[in-house]
Amino acid sequence: MGDLFSDAAAEQASHTGPLAHRVRPRTLDELVGQRDVVGPETALGRAIAEGRAPSMILHGPPGVGKTTIARIVAEASSASFEELSAVSARIDDVRAVIARATDRLGGNGTRTLLFIDEIHRFDKRQQDSVLHAVEDGLVTLIGATTENPYFEVNQALLSRCTVVELEPLTLEELELVLARGARELGAELPVDVSTEIARRSGGDARTALQTLELAWETASAAGEPLAVGHVEDAARKRPLRYDRAGDRHYDLASAFIKSMRGGDPDAVVYYLAAMLEGGEDPRFLARRIVIAASEDVGDADPNALVVAVAAAQAVEHVGLPEAQLNLAQAAIYVACAPKSNATAQAIWRARDDVRREGIAAPPAELRDAHYRGAEARGHGVGYVSPHVDPARAAGDHLPEGLRGRTYYVPSSTGEEGEEARRDDRHGRQGA
Repeated sequence: MGDLFSDAAAEQASHTGPLAHRVRPRTLDELVGQRDVVGPETALGRAIAEGRAPSMILHGPPGVGKTTIARIVAEASSASFEELSAVSARIDDVRAVIARATDRLGGNGTRTLLFIDEIHRFDKRQQDSVLHAVEDGLVTLIGATTENPYFEVNQALLSRCTVVELEPLTLEELELVLARGARELGAELPVDVSTEIARRSGGDARTALQTLELAWETASAAGEPLAVGHVEDAARKRPLRYDRAGDRHYDLASAFIKSMRGGDPDAVVYYLAAMLEGGEDPRFLARRIVIAASEDVGDADPNALVVAVAAAQAVEHVGLPEAQLNLAQAAIYVACAPKSNATAQAIWRARDDVRREGIAAPPAELRDAHYRGAEARGHGVGYVSPHVDPARAAGDHLPEGLRGRTYYVPSSTGEEGEEARRDDRHGRQGA
């Protein structure tokens, strides 16, 4: 009787459940988005369509089709579908699924697909509990996670699964989903309303459908045609997905740094805003700007470091929200400054030589000569200060075995370009 009631509940939900559930695709042909990974011409898409899908980890943000793909795989393979949430499931729950899978396979040859939502929340012991069943082919595992599986899923399980990265839906794809939802509701969906919902949904089909359903219900209750105003009322402020210790943090930080290096102030201020809105530590952002000021600008514009350090100090003294102004000013300054990594290359090359060859002793004339007996050892003897004789003082100061090596090679940009031209006028040769 339990199965009878379950079937009846599922049938009822298909008519009265949330809109996202009612219009969920049943086949890959109905799936919107993810064409690059499960499209009809891809190896994985063909494997799913032919009922031979491998165990896999689906990685991507909410609302991009992870659960939907799992159900499509089960449908295509005629497998029995078992679903667990890693938030609440225990090892005993996993063992019970494996026991049922064993009975099915031995009794009538039916395979089992085990879908574990938020698999990153399973600890190592819980992940190990399903490992042998996957390895033996007793179950086909599909794990879904919003976190980077290479950080969160243990290597033994990961090596037995295909990792599939799913992308947020595009605006055009979201509008296709919304058109399907509108047909289900029997609603007239104006183009500007569809565009506004898609724009506010951030690539999340579930959010788009929830917004459409609530906006339509609001409009219907008021006896009004669906309009952008109903969307604004229904959508409110979209929750931001940002994990200061996870994949999103590293991706946005990388984009922020590379945008400063690439000289794109608009991208820089956008990624800065995204991380601040997501709750990023402003001191982390200040440190990245200070590093970029030396690594990517250097002596092409020495003032970049002054501005960056001042912003870092302002973060400590002022704090958010006002310090966002200091961070934005410094980040934009670094982005717009002429670029050179000559100073960075210089220290990296010099440290490589020290690691490879050890620390060489300075020439005797450069050694410490302030103590009694130093002159008898030859320390400081023959040293010429540039204040006394600039011409004689301009020689090679490197240790004996390193004479002639060049670490710092000024670029042709900004103040370094002028420095390089000045050196050329005075006869210095770069390597």
